[in-house]
Amino acid sequence: MRARALADRWLPKLVLAPTLVASTVFVYGFIALTGYLSLTPSRLMPNFEFAGLANYRDLFDLDRWWTAAANLGIFGGLFIAVSLAVGLLLAILLDQKIRLEGLLRTIYLYPMALSFIVTGTAWKWILNPGLGLEHLVQEWGFADFSFGWLVDPDMAIYCVVIAGIWQSAGFVMALFLAGLRGIDDSIIKAAQVDGASLPRIYWRIIIPSLRPVFFSTLMVVSHLAIKSFDLVMALTAGGPGYATDLPATFMYTMAFSRGQIGLGAASATIMLATVAAIVVPYLYSELRGARR
Repeated sequence: MRARALADRWLPKLVLAPTLVASTVFVYGFIALTGYLSLTPSRLMPNFEFAGLANYRDLFDLDRWWTAAANLGIFGGLFIAVSLAVGLLLAILLDQKIRLEGLLRTIYLYPMALSFIVTGTAWKWILNPGLGLEHLVQEWGFADFSFGWLVDPDMAIYCVVIAGIWQSAGFVMALFLAGLRGIDDSIIKAAQVDGASLPRIYWRIIIPSLRPVFFSTLMVVSHLAIKSFDLVMALTAGGPGYATDLPATFMYTMAFSRGQIGLGAASATIMLATVAAIVVPYLYSELRGARR
């Protein structure tokens, strides 16, 4: 019996130990290593000599970094806002228990089953002026039609926004739809008895009830926006020039293409701090609410 008790006590720990060790080393260990490399003069190869905040000063002096940060603001703001709006609208429409709901839900969710590399490649063909939408419309007889956003430095970032929304709106819809299906129908019926219209019921009762879903979805979508890399690389490769650079592509370019490991590590650390600034307050509020 004693041996069995010891086995019951230690076997789960032994099973989980390799995962815990691997996570500690390959996640948190490399996060710590990246943070330290951002404080060193590392270039083509790691150099562990301490250099203070020199890389951060150099980073903030680079126009390309500020362009990447501005692009993240444009992409992140539009991507998050429109994905939430479109996802919520689709969820409300499907919540009316329309016919073919299962088919429509599958169609809306299908883009999320694709990788961002596939999405970026597909939209690169669609938005290519010589092959895609512009060429197709001109073939239909509208010779003056022009849609060259993909090669326009001022508009290319919006192509990334379009592709990102197409990829993620269905996922957001699924989260909101699950939240809508969890609301008690008796609340809606009581409001209808009182004479409230369906739009008013959604605006005043149902949507405010989705606050936890809103926060959870916001966290997920914000995380996707900040770490977006493969979508940009497949769609624009950061171009034209570096007009669609994001912090993730900037980090990759500096660390692996230009031999500026220290500078790339500094940009990665800034990205981590940005994600932490969003996630940590949310986790704190959730844990605090659970304790209450």
